[in-house]
Amino acid sequence: MLNGIRIIEIEGLGPGPFAAMHLADLGADVITIHRKGGGGITADQSVLDRGKRSIALDLKDPDDLATAKKLISTADALIEGFRPGVMERLGLGPEALHAENPKLVYGRMTGWGQSGPRAQTAGHDLNYIAQSGALWYASEPGSPPMTPATLVGDIGGGALYLVIGILSGILNAQRTGQGTVVDAAIIDGSAHMMNLLMALKQAGGLATDRGMSLLDGPHWSRSYACADGGYVSVQCLEPQFYSAFLAKLDLSEDPEFSRQHDKALWPKLTTRLADLFLAHPRDHWDALFADSDACVAVVLSPKEAAIAPHTAERGIWQAPDGHLQAAAAPRFDGRASDLKRAPARGQHTDEILGELG
Repeated sequence: MLNGIRIIEIEGLGPGPFAAMHLADLGADVITIHRKGGGGITADQSVLDRGKRSIALDLKDPDDLATAKKLISTADALIEGFRPGVMERLGLGPEALHAENPKLVYGRMTGWGQSGPRAQTAGHDLNYIAQSGALWYASEPGSPPMTPATLVGDIGGGALYLVIGILSGILNAQRTGQGTVVDAAIIDGSAHMMNLLMALKQAGGLATDRGMSLLDGPHWSRSYACADGGYVSVQCLEPQFYSAFLAKLDLSEDPEFSRQHDKALWPKLTTRLADLFLAHPRDHWDALFADSDACVAVVLSPKEAAIAPHTAERGIWQAPDGHLQAAAAPRFDGRASDLKRAPARGQHTDEILGELG
């Protein structure tokens, strides 16, 4: 889909490489400038480098810096993930690069953004979403908030917003001839993702207090432990799905369970369901709820997901080099989504230098 688009990525960590991988998955020519001499900050032939080309440069060496500038002058977009000011000190800031390539979309990936009191301070995924509000509803009341590592912040609020920004900038540059700077901050993106919950709050379905909302409080919206140590997820929000859930458990005539939205009963019914699910292993519940609209699904590890019937048929998880990784997404009609291999660090240096003349 992005054939003919060139992205230059300055080697970084986490959301920047992920965004560049996503663009490579979509067909862009992504060239990563890896650090010369080894000892890079990412693993050699990382999954995040799949489908990219690699050139090894030392950006503190004047000749290599000149090569980097020449390479960037051929690009539609650039991705960098340093703290604000680092690229400018290298002579690779937006003003300098736009002088040579006015249409360049300059993608900046940070946690705190290019401005604000925290812009120059260190942080990680959990810190950014803690400050944005996105961590507030994670975990049960009385327990410290916790989310799946990197998914809400680095990937959801960071990398994917950077991809959206870059693609929007490229479309605008094609129309106007003018590039732009994309300030993709994880604190911004993770807060923006909260708008779906804010809409729920506006409609009266979200409370400020943890454990009192439709998605984080009820007995029908949580995960339960099974007899064998496995887990099962339950989220039957709509009444018809809740009815299907009760029917599978022979609870349709229970007077307490019939009061789905009685918040005073939620703790008691949660305890009752917890005891119920503990009575049988995970596979029992998997079989019981198979092919139903009860909105129940057992919790799988990535390794288990790779061989589960639905994910296996769609080819979601693959291991082309012995390393488990998920296939490109989204899918496009009539286009294959075969995974490409990750290059060795600096593998395409001579090839790219030859292209630059």
